[in-house]
Amino acid sequence: MVQAVQRAARILRELATSGPRLGVTELADRMGVAKPTAHALLRTLEAEGLVVQDRESAKYQLGPDLVLLGNAYLDTQELRTRSVTWADLLATQSGEAVWVAVLNGDHMLVVHHAFRPEGAVQILEVGASIPWSTCALGKAVVAFAPEEERERLLSAALAVLTGASITDAGALGEQLDQARRLGYAVEDQESALGDAGIAAPVFDRSGGVAGAIGVVGPVERLLADPAGQGARQEPRQELAVAVRETARSLSRDLGAPRGTARRAGA
Repeated sequence: MVQAVQRAARILRELATSGPRLGVTELADRMGVAKPTAHALLRTLEAEGLVVQDRESAKYQLGPDLVLLGNAYLDTQELRTRSVTWADLLATQSGEAVWVAVLNGDHMLVVHHAFRPEGAVQILEVGASIPWSTCALGKAVVAFAPEEERERLLSAALAVLTGASITDAGALGEQLDQARRLGYAVEDQESALGDAGIAAPVFDRSGGVAGAIGVVGPVERLLADPAGQGARQEPRQELAVAVRETARSLSRDLGAPRGTARRAGA
């Protein structure tokens, strides 16, 4: 690897996760490099529009050209492009918000967000990064990932975002096995208290898992016991079926081989 490029990428990540603004000395200390080295890297990134320097504090923050790069990634992300229509249909059918995400390291990156058709003001979550183990989207993907990748992710430290986050690899592995059998995964307040999710894997033309699509919303709507819901039109099982069928349709749209999309919850 080219060390200068690696260090420049490290600066961008530090500003993204530890910012919003950091000084040259702070960045040098975090990276374990000399201050002149950090300063030279920052000036180069600034010239390219990837970081900007605040005039009052002289500290650095992420620059506007990163937005262009991020949008370019989304525009060329085939899963996102193909999912727009299917996500809108699922949102209309379920009455819930729909997220589409891909695995990025040990996090799920949200690449598309279809708003809930009716409700309060909603915040666009495209670009959100969520630990894979705390969301239904991540569980759906890892449940169908190659065994080596699944074991790598399960053996690493599992994130804790709420008291309901699962930190036991054995218990999480059992959830992944169940998701593989049913064709969908569930999250119960593991990312944020009061929120839940139901997601299913999406496969590409190679037959591998490309990402996941799922509904997200208040736990009382998504995971309430259907037996006590009376005339409620979208109990948990109906939502799960709708998510799974949408994922299958999206998989076919991505060119998944015949039978691949059906293996998720046959």
